[in-house]
Amino acid sequence: MREAALAVAEGFAQWWDGFGAVTRRAPERFRARDWQGMLDDATARLDLYPRAIAAAVASAEGALGAQGRDRRIWPDLRDAFSSEIGDGPTRALAETFFNSVARRFLGTIGIDPRAEFVPRRSAAEPGPLAAGKTVVLEAEPDSSVAFGRLLRSLPFADEFCDVDAESSRIAGRVEGYLGKSIPGTRVGSVEVLRRVLYRDKLAYVVGRVRCGDLRMPFALTFTHPEGGVTTDAVLMTQDDISVVFSFTRAHFHVETDRPCDMVRFLRALLPFKPPAELFSSLGFHKHGKTELFLSLRRHLANATDRFVEADGDRGMVMLVFTLPFYDVVFKLIRDRFAYPKDVTRGEVRERYRYVFRHDRVGRMVEAQEFEGLEFPKARFDERLLRLFEEEARDTVHIDGDRVVFGHLYVERKVRPLNLYLREAGEPAATAAVVDYGRSIRELASANIFPGDFLLKNFGVTRHGRVVFYDYDEIGLVTDRRFRALPPARSFEDEMSDEPWFTVDPQDVFPEEFSRFLNLSAEHRRAFLASHADLLTAEFWRDLQARLAAGEILDAFPYGGEQRLAGR
Repeated sequence: MREAALAVAEGFAQWWDGFGAVTRRAPERFRARDWQGMLDDATARLDLYPRAIAAAVASAEGALGAQGRDRRIWPDLRDAFSSEIGDGPTRALAETFFNSVARRFLGTIGIDPRAEFVPRRSAAEPGPLAAGKTVVLEAEPDSSVAFGRLLRSLPFADEFCDVDAESSRIAGRVEGYLGKSIPGTRVGSVEVLRRVLYRDKLAYVVGRVRCGDLRMPFALTFTHPEGGVTTDAVLMTQDDISVVFSFTRAHFHVETDRPCDMVRFLRALLPFKPPAELFSSLGFHKHGKTELFLSLRRHLANATDRFVEADGDRGMVMLVFTLPFYDVVFKLIRDRFAYPKDVTRGEVRERYRYVFRHDRVGRMVEAQEFEGLEFPKARFDERLLRLFEEEARDTVHIDGDRVVFGHLYVERKVRPLNLYLREAGEPAATAAVVDYGRSIRELASANIFPGDFLLKNFGVTRHGRVVFYDYDEIGLVTDRRFRALPPARSFEDEMSDEPWFTVDPQDVFPEEFSRFLNLSAEHRRAFLASHADLLTAEFWRDLQARLAAGEILDAFPYGGEQRLAGR
């Protein structure tokens, strides 16, 4: 038993070491302006976990033999593993790793508290941080001096052109914001995480400013153009910083030996951000799943709402349901897809995996994949149960008083864009239409072609950002052939329902995108005023050329108003 427990513990240690080794490359990538290397590392780090699980399963299987499938031995194996890992700062992540191994052996449906670790509370409940995880800089009487000390402590300090000028700009923005929000208030001290966070082409310093008894979150972002590192933005609100840690973005690379402490500090800055999302945003997405399921179980135990079909138009590929008072949706792949969908179940799953591994640039919702879940039948609306029976029998079945799911995705709930535009007043609706165009543009900058531009496939977050969540038609921009519509040869051609020219599967005619907009006249004008170029083949061909040349395009998690002057 101990040999098998040691094999799983060693598997976790190897994953943790590999995760740290990739993460520690980020500062040098940033200094060297190696943006492709940063993206490659993001993908490589995601691949470490499934490989570590597979290796741990193989090693444990060698030690256990056939008895590895005997549920009766797993309580002792779990206790032996617990002794091996001790009570260190990564214990919660290690327990999640063990549960993944156990479920691979046992094919568990639901939770088996005899064989698995079942957390009773979040691993990042509020509490004191270990010493030295943040740094406090006194800012009186001149906050620019404190920010100067902060900048000189960063790993890329020698890449700044002028630290004093940078710190003065930061201090001016912070003091200006405080002066408008609370007149007469000045910065007393600055507390920041000791470690810098990296993602894509940006580096982040995250913390809070203290003004007497008041604490306000802030974040600094840094870019590294050819002329040297510069401070790109100062973010001073919970909403702005929450968008930085969004469920629509790739994971940060930040070195930490105490991940729960880091999440604890971030929760103090962002109290409305679920722990599951914060763990995932730091790269610990598997433990993020544990936290998400813990939160869901807590909700089911303390609320009475029932699972119902989610708002919005029914999709051809996915059956989507939700709990009215819980902020996620659940997505099942239907047994059959209506015409004209011609993808297979395997292709749909592969596209969801692709999105998970790709840079989502703040415009694609992260989907957590679950297998072997069960919930009480009494918590389901009868119409939803009938829908399962009619359209998802390959994925879900009723076993007595339980509803059992073989496979599903869980995503954060957003309001479908087509519904939002009917419900929202002005100017919010117009702003969403314009951001819909930005969403398409930013997806394209990451070489993502949505395939389907229907409004119902996009949603609006609580911050008013438009995001994409329907992945069964996605592909690469560089794999498409963008064409202008050939002129009609005759009146009969123009009136025909069929094209008068040859169309290949990869052909795209951007002029036809407007057919899918289904916008009011006013909203169509607003869209075209900002994004008319999206309806031209020239825009897409130019973008293809830039992507093919290896250019890594910018997609900042904030607007121009947050950027420092001249950036």
